[in-house]
Amino acid sequence: MSNPVLSDLEEPARKVFDPVQTAAKYAAPLFLIFLIVIFALLHPNFLHPLNIFNVLRQVSISGLIAIGMTFVILTAGIDLSVGSLLALAGLVAGYVAKGGLADRFAIGDSVASGNPVYMAVAAAVAVGVVGGLIQGLVITRLRVPPFVATLGGLTAFRGAALWFSEGGPISGFTPDFTWWGQGRIGQVPIPVIIFLAAAVVAMFILAYTRFGRYVYAIGDNANAAALNGVPVRRITILVYVISGLSCGLAGFLLAARLNSAEAVAGISLELTVIASVVIGGTSLFGGVGGVFGTVIGALLIGVLTNGLVLLNVSSFIQQIVIGIILVAAVAFDQFAASRRPG
Repeated sequence: MSNPVLSDLEEPARKVFDPVQTAAKYAAPLFLIFLIVIFALLHPNFLHPLNIFNVLRQVSISGLIAIGMTFVILTAGIDLSVGSLLALAGLVAGYVAKGGLADRFAIGDSVASGNPVYMAVAAAVAVGVVGGLIQGLVITRLRVPPFVATLGGLTAFRGAALWFSEGGPISGFTPDFTWWGQGRIGQVPIPVIIFLAAAVVAMFILAYTRFGRYVYAIGDNANAAALNGVPVRRITILVYVISGLSCGLAGFLLAARLNSAEAVAGISLELTVIASVVIGGTSLFGGVGGVFGTVIGALLIGVLTNGLVLLNVSSFIQQIVIGIILVAAVAFDQFAASRRPG
């Protein structure tokens, strides 16, 4: 005769449906679909292919940086310097492409190529990587909190951009430079292709590599990860390098798209980037989330902004709406975290 108590103990625990956890997992994509349906009903041109590709092109720059930011936030860090680093990287790319500042305002037929485009790309990426490396070292070696370290980076990189450019823009690039920001393959803009390709690579890294597992482990519990042999300092530095790399590439793409690099580019961009990551389901407390959610979050903000513009809603109201959604997302994330087992 079997023991009923023992049988109960041996029976696998049943998973109890938790609507809060389910909502936390699927809220962003469901809300994105809801917004698309609403704006499609309210404005006949919202689903026009030209408008859809316009949304994707607008999202690609901030979305690319948000991919790098995802790595940082997964470790329970933050990077407030992304807008300033983007501006500095874009200016350096413009400087290299022009071969200096002598013809910084040249346009039309007077535009001459100072150096090949690949050198401008390499220079922009190098600036981003070095900026990320410096901040990673400050955080890990000097033990400065990420918020403070990157807040300092926000100011320092912006000042460096203004000093480097002497306060003015660098504009008027050759067609092979601007193609990277304005060109298309078929109907798809080049920045969108780069953004989606970066997202696929980042998703693979986080899901299938040891580095990705280490990132989640550090965000979940850095002390426990260190005790289990995870090189916490090295991984932390690398996530800021990845964030800087994304800023460098985005800075080049933005300069190519606008045909101008400016020291004031990317002001307040960090707010949009962080909002994309958090709204996409990545926890500010680390260890939870991923790049797919970030892509959804970036698209959600892009769709929301574009739809409100089509409906002639004031830009001030747009900022209020996005701010409310960001605060609500963080509040809901904290509530959901408090209900997770363990």
